[in-house]
Amino acid sequence: MKSKSTILWFLLAAALAAAIWVLDTYFQPAAPGEKPLFAGLRPDQITDLQIIPAGAREISVIRTNRSWLLEKPILYPGQAAKIDGLIDALQKLTPVVSFSAGDMSARKDADAEFGFDNPQFTLDLVAADRTWHLRVGNPTATGDGVYVRVVGATGAYITDTAWLQFLPHDANDWRDSQLVDVPDALDWLVVTNGTQTIELRRDATNRLWRLVLPLSARANNLRIATALGELRTAKVSRFVSDDPKADLAAYGLEPAALDVWLGNGTNLLTAIHGSKEDSGKAGEIFARREGWNSVVTTPKESLAPWRGTVNDFRDTNLLSGPLAGIAEIEMRGLANFTLQYRSNAWVVAGEKFPLDANNVATLVKALAGLRIADFVQDAVTPFVLQTYGLTNPVQQITLRAAVNDTNRVIAQLLFGASNTNNQIYVKRGDEDFIYALSLAGLDRLTLPGDYYRTLPVWNFSETNVAQVTLRQNGKVRQLIRNGPDNWSLAEGSQGIIEGHTIEETIHQLGDLRAEAWVGRKFSDADVGLTTNSLAVTVELKSGEKYAVDFGKPVQVSKDDRTALAVVTLDGERWAFLFPRMILPFVAEYLTIPEETPARGLSPP
Repeated sequence: MKSKSTILWFLLAAALAAAIWVLDTYFQPAAPGEKPLFAGLRPDQITDLQIIPAGAREISVIRTNRSWLLEKPILYPGQAAKIDGLIDALQKLTPVVSFSAGDMSARKDADAEFGFDNPQFTLDLVAADRTWHLRVGNPTATGDGVYVRVVGATGAYITDTAWLQFLPHDANDWRDSQLVDVPDALDWLVVTNGTQTIELRRDATNRLWRLVLPLSARANNLRIATALGELRTAKVSRFVSDDPKADLAAYGLEPAALDVWLGNGTNLLTAIHGSKEDSGKAGEIFARREGWNSVVTTPKESLAPWRGTVNDFRDTNLLSGPLAGIAEIEMRGLANFTLQYRSNAWVVAGEKFPLDANNVATLVKALAGLRIADFVQDAVTPFVLQTYGLTNPVQQITLRAAVNDTNRVIAQLLFGASNTNNQIYVKRGDEDFIYALSLAGLDRLTLPGDYYRTLPVWNFSETNVAQVTLRQNGKVRQLIRNGPDNWSLAEGSQGIIEGHTIEETIHQLGDLRAEAWVGRKFSDADVGLTTNSLAVTVELKSGEKYAVDFGKPVQVSKDDRTALAVVTLDGERWAFLFPRMILPFVAEYLTIPEETPARGLSPP
């Protein structure tokens, strides 16, 4: 039994020694600090790269004008990210196992064993003054390495397999998948869409696009930026044909349903041509880059923004550009006043009342937000102006960059007749076009100058109130304040009151803010004032009085209503919308019930 164990241990020791000898002899790990396989390789200096996959055609690319160009087996722009990715990987490629020339010659047929006589890939890299040649052989038995040989160098190596992912198996792997390379330096573009040609130019100063053909007009810069952005990200779905003699008409590309030409100065930089019909695959069309034979497919949405009429490329903003520099807004027509920015505040020319800056800002925002609903006329004659009510516009708005400076006009808008589509015709003073705008939301443009007054009406504390007098339907009721939450009816006034509810109502009335000003030009009938209307007069201990008269109700929304009211400020009567939050308190606690007898205090 003992002899058998001894023999077994002897055999195991012999096997271990043999394995160590094989590893030491044939599979020497790379020495610490082993140099990369391609010593001296600098990615930015590589100008040519050829790869021959086993059983496939040569794939060859060259660097020209800082871009990669696929030369073989077809001529087409190369995909820089993948090509550069391979070169970067080769620069860092370091062996994990090295075989010396002696190791190779000691093997019966090393080239066949390692796969160098029929390599998976053959690579040639060319720099200005140097070339490298690499053969990629078989994978190792464990599959986590691959045999490689640098032609001209002695021996061979095993490297990891991670870098193999960068190797192309056919030309399409390295073709640029971008539909078209859109340069940043564009200052003109031409769109041929069916029978029409649309040309746009970009201003060198403000960098805004403008239509020049078939008419000179402001362009929709947001649409153009969006269209260029989508074109930059558009991808090729399939490479269909590379035949230089292909029947382009069969693909709907001769003539193309859409052509987009992009240039700078006198130079055409690039162009893309698209078909109208689907390519046979739902949602895709045929396309072709200018100057290249290849026919490809791409999602039809890639070119969708370029299709349409010339009006689709026109600016739909009635006012273009920033309106921050406005110093004067002159209104003439249905509303007649001038807003002026003086001493860091807005005023109405010729008036002394303070203005609400937020209301003016809302007006400017409304002007900036005017959108063209329809392009009505592009050729204007006196007869055309008369036809659309623009000979004598109902409203004219002039924006200036300086107060009282007629030479600093930013824009002038003329509003004419309305049509049955709930639209109004508008013309800019500096253009010969007539537009149509929706009437919805235009009421603000005809509000009087009084509307822009600051909203506070008055302010007093209930602690300073001596009495409140109510007049309604020929009756009079007088409330006396005796102290905090302590109110009583004056002699001769009848009814029941609650001190704390009266106190709270007067507290809220003491900080009265108009919801909106109606203005000073009104009649009692306009605001619904009659001899029976509610009138509230608050008298302070100092003898100062605050009076408000309540007119007709106003429905401000489906479920919300308030009332018109009138006060006297600086000797003038002002009508306004009474605040909705306070009106219920007034209606509940500061009115005279109908059942109250008519006797009592007589109106003064």
